Parts: sequence; C-alpha cells; structure tokens
Amino acid sequence: MRIGIDLGGTKIEVIALSGEGKELFRKRVDTPRNDYERTLKAIEGLVLDAEKATGQHGSVGLGIPGTLSPFTGKVKNANSVWLNGQQLDEDLALLLKREVHIANDANCLAVSEATDGAGAGRHTVFAVIIGTGCGSGIALNGVAHAGGNGNAGEWGHNPLPWQDEEEIQFARDVPCYCGKSGCVETFVSGTGFAEDYFRLSGQRLKGAEIIELVEQGDETAELALGRYERRLAKALANVVNILDPDVIVFGGGMSNVDRLYQTVPVLIKQWVFGGECETPILKAVHGDSSGVRGAAWLWPQSRFAL
Repeated sequence: MRIGIDLGGTKIEVIALSGEGKELFRKRVDTPRNDYERTLKAIEGLVLDAEKATGQHGSVGLGIPGTLSPFTGKVKNANSVWLNGQQLDEDLALLLKREVHIANDANCLAVSEATDGAGAGRHTVFAVIIGTGCGSGIALNGVAHAGGNGNAGEWGHNPLPWQDEEEIQFARDVPCYCGKSGCVETFVSGTGFAEDYFRLSGQRLKGAEIIELVEQGDETAELALGRYERRLAKALANVVNILDPDVIVFGGGMSNVDRLYQTVPVLIKQWVFGGECETPILKAVHGDSSGVRGAAWLWPQSRFAL
C-alpha cells in the first residue's frame, strides 16, 4: 500500500492506494497554520488513520508547497512559511518510523498525471497549477524532477515574457509576494485573473464569477479572459522553447475553464520559436485529487513493500 499526503495551506489530505492505484482510504483535516509541531502530529494522525482503516502498512509520500533544499535538506520556498527551515523529512521519519519521500506539490501533480492520468505514457510531463497561486512541476518517465537546486518547475517566478505596455504597468502596480515584479504568477494565477478584472471594471469578483459573466456576454469579463489567455500562452511558449514537454497538464481552479483548451493551443504558436507547436494541453484527469495521488506515487513499485 502507498500512502500519499497533500500538505496545503488550509487542509491536509491523505490517500491510501493499492499497488494498482485503487483508492482504499481518504481523509482531510484542517492545517494547523503557523504551528510546525501540530502539523507534524496531524500528518502522523492521518497516516495512522489510513493504516487502521485498511489494516495495512504503507510507504509514505508527502507533497508540500515548497521544496527540500539539496544543500541543507531543509524546506525552502514554501508559502506555508512555518515549514521553511525545517528538516521535515527527518522529523516525520522519526514520528512514523520509516523513510518519507517529499516533493513539491506541483511535482506530485506531474507524477500523478504521468502515472495514470492525462500524461500517461509520455516521457516529459509539464504540470501547471493555476489556482490561488501558480506553480508547475516536471515528471520525467513518471519520476519527479526537482533539479540540482531543487528549483525545477518554478515557472511562476520567472517574468512574463514579451510584455506589452499594459503588462509592464501591471507588473509595476502588482508586485509578487516573492519580492520581485512581473512574475508569471501575478498574471496567470486565478488571483491575477481576478486582479486584472478589478483593474478593468472596479469590481472585486472571484474567478468563477467572472467566467459566469463571460458566458453571459459581458464585454469587460470577455476582455479580461482574452488578456488572461494571451498571457498564459506567452508564459507557456517560454516553457516549450526551453523544455518542449510532450504534454502540458492543467490543475487548479482555472483549469476548469474549458475554453482554455481551445484558445491557448492556438495562441501559443505565435510565441513559440519557429511558429510550430502541437503540444497537447490537457486537463488533469484526477482533478483536485491529483496532488495527493502523486504524493503516494513518489515511491516506485519496487520499493513500496516494507
């Protein structure tokens, strides 16, 4: 049995999978925000609940909103800031009495979709989370690729390429939480989409509410979505020019905007070098469950038996 944990800023979710990927158990609890020790205990409790419910012992994989530094072994770049600087894998290993594999949550999405989702059978899967924030992960032959500095897939903290005058002004007015300006995250996250609509309309609405207005023929909402689509296409063209993945998979709240799968593949071609791009852009098959499933799949088949 494989146990996967998705450690988010508001909830922690556990899933237990059989060797064939069948779901055996699932549970969510609220994240003890700003409390590292209680976070560890919450994870321990979920693992014990999964094992008690199934009567089986399992390997443990954990997806986090950050990464482990390959130099210090400690968490870095986590927007759940109480995790930063902590030796999370070792602390959990002591509690759970077994080795724990940890990866960035977007890498877990990539692994899940590469294993038995939208990227199944593909060599290079680039998975994008476009929700409250914006991140991405890379799976190579079904294995998470973190890179030599642990920063592979930090697409959201590169500048939006080929910025026009309105985008240059947006970058000046809407700095990223990382301390820089012009980051992809500020433009193509769901938060960035809502911010751009506010700048156009003066109204504070959620992304889903703006999409409803688009469907009703609202011109301002349509303008905001058109700008969003172009910005997303430009940001992904940069990825194609560098990595050229076999498939791009969307997760997160904005992945539910069905129109993106028709418009973005067409728009992206004008920014890809040479003008050719037939890279499939697909919705995550496992939806919101993909991250926690990917955490479980961090253990390869040959090693999960304990």
